[in-house]
Amino acid sequence: MSSDRIDGESKVSGNQANIPTRIRRELGIDDSDQLRWHLEDDGSIRVQVIQQQTGTFADFDGYAGEESTDVTSDHDA
Repeated sequence: MSSDRIDGESKVSGNQANIPTRIRRELGIDDSDQLRWHLEDDGSIRVQVIQQQTGTFADFDGYAGEESTDVTSDHDA
């Protein structure tokens, strides 16, 4: 896979490099996402984006029941 197209550039500062805005937006990269780096045999680099959930209850929609609950008295009930 060979391409002369340049989608963005950034400079390295210490051990860090910025991801160009266009690439972040197109790939949906957010804070806390991880990048997994792969060095290919031909010297090119492949980067895989590992998107993180925003929290333990990221997919929790909440309690939809009709009854009120009281966690202090109902916990062990």
